[in-house]
Amino acid sequence: MRNQRILGICLVLCLLLLGASVYAQVVRPTHSGAVWQISFIHVKPGMITAYDKYLAGEWKKEQEALKAAGIVLSYKVIRTEAHSPNDWDLMLMSEYKDLASVEANEDKVDALLVKSVGGDEKIMQGYKDRSEIREVLGTRLAREVILEPKK
Repeated sequence: MRNQRILGICLVLCLLLLGASVYAQVVRPTHSGAVWQISFIHVKPGMITAYDKYLAGEWKKEQEALKAAGIVLSYKVIRTEAHSPNDWDLMLMSEYKDLASVEANEDKVDALLVKSVGGDEKIMQGYKDRSEIREVLGTRLAREVILEPKK
């Protein structure tokens, strides 16, 4: 009886060690990349030129300031057709190194926006003005997936 107990314990230990060695050898086929902040915008009918002026002016200036400060790696604007009256037709994307840098740089971003746009009153007025030509349907953080093992 004692030999069976020892044999059982040895068998369990062997299985645990085998499982640990197999787990240690797992190579994932992907790894995490940059983090993107994505805003989904619905531009109101007839207002695409007005919103394009904002994007090519103030928004681009803000993104370039963030890029020069090393906070944003890149940015993009993607346009598509809306599939319903309440669907987005413009996607604004800002690329960050990782989630930690998004959180760590919040105060720097606020300071840069105040410097480039003005105080809180000007920022709020800008939001109000843009609400007449577009609607923000949502904003998300998304992580890029790199389709190769991490080296």
